[in-house]
Amino acid sequence: MPTIKKQNGQAVSYRTIKIEGQNIFYREAGPKDAPTILLLHGFPSSSHMFRNLIPALAAKFHVVAPDYPGFGQTSAPSVDSFEYSFDHLAAIIEQFTEALNLNKYSLYVQDYGAPIGYRLASKHPERVQGLVVQNGNAYEEGLDNDFWKPLKAYWQDKSEANAAPLKEFLKIDGTKWQYTNGVRNIEAISPDAWVHDQAGLDRPGNEAIQLELFYSYGTNSPLYPSWQKYFRTHQPPALIVWGKNDAIFPAAGAEPYKRDLKNIEYHLLDTGHFALEEDGTVIADLIDAFLTRNFLN
Repeated sequence: MPTIKKQNGQAVSYRTIKIEGQNIFYREAGPKDAPTILLLHGFPSSSHMFRNLIPALAAKFHVVAPDYPGFGQTSAPSVDSFEYSFDHLAAIIEQFTEALNLNKYSLYVQDYGAPIGYRLASKHPERVQGLVVQNGNAYEEGLDNDFWKPLKAYWQDKSEANAAPLKEFLKIDGTKWQYTNGVRNIEAISPDAWVHDQAGLDRPGNEAIQLELFYSYGTNSPLYPSWQKYFRTHQPPALIVWGKNDAIFPAAGAEPYKRDLKNIEYHLLDTGHFALEEDGTVIADLIDAFLTRNFLN
């Protein structure tokens, strides 16, 4: 039986399902006959990043948030026994949605969630009802900044020398920086977030896992044109809620969505990469209004 905890009056279930022999952990809440929101987390987080958003939305929506292999409470097999690529993570999440009979859903994508979610959306556009994009990139403009220079070098040459600077992203200072850089009030950011993430990064074998995914991230930008074509062709209703002070995915990556999406609601928030930590209530209210207007009226 799953463990069930009530938050803000809403029951949140903590479950595990087997996909390709791996235990895929997920959080679930809300009525199953309500519109579904599939929450796809970023690096180096997990469904833990949605711990407050889920109960805030669960009164009206069916909310599901999985952890990818190598993250959170999901299995983290070694790089020798599991292919860590964005193609494979997307395949795992596709199978996950099918196992849970999630035939229609809106996508919340952040960071790594964007290349995973957009693979799903472009493959199965009939399943995706809407998009909530929070610092999730689909345009070259979003990668045109200093943060990406060492990663681009690694994509060109997967050497130990090029891996060395990337390993700094896997240490506690790098994890804390992702949560605190660009925020208005550092005292509003719970240290539980980066301590939780760092515990996962520090597991034996996880450095190798993350380096594989850093390298695989280079396979995403060649797919940007196909994702942009998906936006133009299928025109999913889209809510952009973007931390504009993000040094990883700055607002330059948010702006181009306006080129391809017609039914778009656009908000730049005065915060950083993990915008939910500082503006979770604002984002929850915007999502509630957006999805209610598009799918419940």
